[in-house]
Amino acid sequence: MKLKDQVAIVTGAGRNIGEEIAKLFVAEGAKVAIFDMDKARGDHVAAAINASGGEAAAFVVDVSKGVDVERGVAEVAKRFGRIDILINNVAISDNKTIIDLTEEEWDRVMSVTLKGPFLMGKFVAKQMIAQGSGGKMVNIASTSGWRGRPRAIAYTTAKGGVINLTRSMAVQLAPHNIRVNSVSPNKAGSPVGKDEFNPDRPITNLLKKAVEPSDVAKAVLFLVSDDATFVIGENIFVDGGVMAVDVPT
Repeated sequence: MKLKDQVAIVTGAGRNIGEEIAKLFVAEGAKVAIFDMDKARGDHVAAAINASGGEAAAFVVDVSKGVDVERGVAEVAKRFGRIDILINNVAISDNKTIIDLTEEEWDRVMSVTLKGPFLMGKFVAKQMIAQGSGGKMVNIASTSGWRGRPRAIAYTTAKGGVINLTRSMAVQLAPHNIRVNSVSPNKAGSPVGKDEFNPDRPITNLLKKAVEPSDVAKAVLFLVSDDATFVIGENIFVDGGVMAVDVPT
């Protein structure tokens, strides 16, 4: 098992990519704290993990609020005794143009999608430093953060910020033996903020098939495992080759 007896926090783990990461980590021996604003979703995933013989607990945390994040991280440390891994997965999107997006909508997307990983990284890093044993963090970015899109402005900006946030976190936390990297998926599972997978969603990657949440989870597992000991401040695209060529979005 690659993560035996380690404790991981996964944000937005009540569905889609976050849920798959949580379940894969448990299969690899980790104990998982599920952070989700939707209590029913978080409880459902935690219950499924516990019923299968793993160990998980759900926490309702608003990652856009420092007080809430600090409380949640403290509760995880108390519940499990330590924190070894952080996966910043939660995000919301706008799917609007600069003309149509309101200031309030912009602020909300930026608060959850960019400020959230900053706050989570800050308070989890403090806990890891206090433990003195280092740790691993992975920020879930997006191909949307590497280029412009015709139907989103706040989301693309926030994800672009996540990419450079990852680099700066990597530089600043490396002296504490905390490795930070990112993963950039493309249209993995259901769209951001939606429960259902859309079978008519256009696929533009080179494999001509949808990226599955489990594909993203496997890349994340690699980055937090000992297989990636010397991988720091890097990004892995899990996009079927979308970013390799000029493919229309």
